[in-house]
Amino acid sequence: MNLLQELYSGNKLQDWLIALSSLVVIFTTLKILQTIVVRRLSKLAASTDNQIDDLFVMILKQTKFFILIIVSAYFASYLLVLKTSVTAIWGKIIVLALILQGGFWASAGISFTFSNIIRKRTEEDVSSKTTITFLGFVTRFVLWIIILLLILDNLGVNITGLVAGLGIGGVAVALAVQNILGDLLASLSIVLDKPFVIGDFVVVDSLSGTIEHIGLKTTRIRSLSGEQLIFSNNDLLKTRIHNYQRMSERRIVFGFGVVYQTSLAKLKIIKEIVKDVIEETDAARLDRVHFKEYGDSSLIYEVVYYVTSPDYNLYMEIQESINLEIFRHFSDEGIEFAYPTRTVFVNKA
Repeated sequence: MNLLQELYSGNKLQDWLIALSSLVVIFTTLKILQTIVVRRLSKLAASTDNQIDDLFVMILKQTKFFILIIVSAYFASYLLVLKTSVTAIWGKIIVLALILQGGFWASAGISFTFSNIIRKRTEEDVSSKTTITFLGFVTRFVLWIIILLLILDNLGVNITGLVAGLGIGGVAVALAVQNILGDLLASLSIVLDKPFVIGDFVVVDSLSGTIEHIGLKTTRIRSLSGEQLIFSNNDLLKTRIHNYQRMSERRIVFGFGVVYQTSLAKLKIIKEIVKDVIEETDAARLDRVHFKEYGDSSLIYEVVYYVTSPDYNLYMEIQESINLEIFRHFSDEGIEFAYPTRTVFVNKA
């Protein structure tokens, strides 16, 4: 009994034991509460499509073991008589612990948000995963820089000069790697704005091909002749891009000529023949057929129609079918296609 009454650092051993017991009780209570809340929220999250409860579950899971011990010890310390200096130190420790725990919660929230974005974007465009992952890393990096500055500030470090130095250093680094940063921002713009995605057939200036990969710095295009074309993201967005994959339908313009010896009656039925051929062709929609002009050696017709699909191979199949049917009908009607001819008149003196 006398042993319990002995003083240790200004407190009886009995008080120390009570404080230690309180620490264990508080910690156990907090841990049990965390487990119960996480379990119930997990069940709720599994039964709903709402992402908010999933977010809370992930954040609560990031409550660190050592943070709970520090918080429990802080509350248990109220049962002891401590020196002013020790109390001040405890105050700083609890503030630093809460700042650190806030960083873990915020980091979990950022990871959860970007994971959802990646999952949704990947369903539409696989190439966006790399850029969004990098953006998430940068966001978390900035977050922990802020956390570090808050910790240093609470430790009494003058961070004004440090922040100014980081600002100047950041400007210097940005100037040194401005081309790389430009490509990174262009990559982000491609992911968010989606001027093209993997699999799109595009024409860039005089180069054409299918988008094969969209990276952080470059975009790679597989050309029709087989080689890989590599474009800087920044340079690519500065050019005019023709994205043929975004066509809802393809407009076709073609012409043909018939000989000058064709009679007026047959010139009139040519228009009807072409109209009937196109209207009877699947996936083709007629726009117009006109006797356009008098050529050097032919009477020229112009035809415009639409293929109701952007597929190039389908367009070629339809064009071939239309050409064959026009040829067959012209043969049946005795209409002759023109070819370059020249008539020479000889005047005998």
